[in-house]
Amino acid sequence: MTKQSQAIYDARTLGTGKMLTLGLQHMFAMFGATVLVPVITGLSMSATLLFAGLGTLIFHLLTKMRVPAFLGSSFAFLGGYAAVVAMGANQGLSPAESLPYACIGVFSAGIIYFILAGLFAAFGPKKVMKFFPPIVTGPIIIAIGLTLSGSAIQNCNSNWWIALLAIVIIVVCNIWGKRMIKIIPILLGVLGSYLVAACFGLCDFTPVKEAAWLGVPFKWENTAFHVFSNPNWGLIVSAIIAIVPISIATMMEHIGDMCAISSTTGINYLEDPGLHRTLMGDGLATMLASLFGAPANTTYGENTGVLNITRVYDPRVIRIAAVFAIILSFCPKFSALISCMPASTIGGVSLVLYGMISAVGIRNVVENHVDFTKSRNVIVMALILVLAIGIKYGAGDSISIGFTSLSGLAVAAIVGVILNAILPGKDYEFGANPEGDKAVNFEINPSLRK
Repeated sequence: MTKQSQAIYDARTLGTGKMLTLGLQHMFAMFGATVLVPVITGLSMSATLLFAGLGTLIFHLLTKMRVPAFLGSSFAFLGGYAAVVAMGANQGLSPAESLPYACIGVFSAGIIYFILAGLFAAFGPKKVMKFFPPIVTGPIIIAIGLTLSGSAIQNCNSNWWIALLAIVIIVVCNIWGKRMIKIIPILLGVLGSYLVAACFGLCDFTPVKEAAWLGVPFKWENTAFHVFSNPNWGLIVSAIIAIVPISIATMMEHIGDMCAISSTTGINYLEDPGLHRTLMGDGLATMLASLFGAPANTTYGENTGVLNITRVYDPRVIRIAAVFAIILSFCPKFSALISCMPASTIGGVSLVLYGMISAVGIRNVVENHVDFTKSRNVIVMALILVLAIGIKYGAGDSISIGFTSLSGLAVAAIVGVILNAILPGKDYEFGANPEGDKAVNFEINPSLRK
C-alpha cells in the first residue's frame, strides 16, 4: 500500500466528525493569507472566499480528484493590482473603479496558464522551462516584494505600535510555534494586533452592526463584466500588459507547490495527473475568480504544511475546507468585520509578507546555484531589478509606451525573458536540480516543506 493510499484509508476510519474537523483546520490554515489579499487590494472579501472554495473544487475536478491542494489568494499579483490602480488614478478613476480593469489583466494571465499547459503537454517541462530560468524568475520575485514595500510602510505609519505587535506575533509563532500555531502565524498576527487595536478604541465597528447576516458574495460593479458597460480600452490594454508577465512567477510558484505536495504525499503529481492538468486547474480557477472581482488563485503552501503535520492526505478533506469557505462567503457581516481591520495591522503583516516574497526570490537564485561570475547573469538580474524598482518609485509606477503604459514589473519581466533568450551562455536545465526547481513558493513558513 502506498503512502497516500494508507493515509486515505486512515482518513476513512476517522468518521464524519473528525473529517469535518480536519477540513475546518485546512480552511483556517489558508484563511489568514487568503483574506489578507482583498484587505490589501480592496477586492471583495466575500468574493475572495467564494472563489477560493469554488476554485479549489474546479482544480480537484480537473486533476481527477487526486491532488490534495487548496487554492487561495495569490500574493504574486499584488504588484499588478497596485500598478493598475495607479494607472487608473492618473486617469481620474478611484481604486474601486480601477480594480475591475486589473481583474481583466488577471483573467488574461489565467489564459497563459492554458497556453503553458499545452506547451508542457506537447514539449515537456525541460524545453519550456529553459525560457524561464531562475536568473529571470528569481529577480522578478525579489522585485515584487520590494516594489510593494512602500505601501506596507505607509500603512504602518498609522500606528507603528500595532504594526510592530503584528510583526512580533508572526515572528514568534513562525519560529517558536508548535504544530498548528506554526502553520497560521499570519492569522494569529492579524487576530492579535486587531484585538489589541479594538481594545484601545482604534476600530470603528459601525459597518459590522449595519451589515446583514446573509447576502450575495459579489456586486456587479466590482466584476470584470461591468467594465464593458463603458470601457476604457487604453486602460484595459495597459492592465493586461502590466499583469500578464507576472504569470512567469506564478507558474514557477505552482511548480514549486506541486513538487512540495508530491514530496509530502509520496506521489508524483507532475506525472499523474500531470503538470498540464494542475496548471489548467489553477488557470481556470484564476480566470473565474477574476471575472467576479476576486483575487487570482494559487495552490497554497500553508495547506501543504497541514498535510505534513496531520499525515492525512485524503483530497476529500481539502474539498470539505472548500465548502466551508463557500458557506462563509455568504455572510456580509463577516466581511465587514474584516474590512474594519486597522491599517496598521495590515501594514505590519504586509511588511513581513513582502519581505518574505523577496526572500523567496533570493532563495530561488541561491538554491539553483546561479553563477554570478558570468556577466550575462549579472546583466539580466541587474536590469530586472533596476527597471522594476526604478519605474515604480522614479516614474510613478509605470511608463508610457505608445498607446499604453507598462508597470515596472511588466517591463522588467519582458526585458528579462528577452535578454535571457538572446544572450549566450544559458546553462539552466529544469529537472537537474530538484531542490532548486521547487524553490519558488510564496508561503509564510517554507521550513515545513520536506
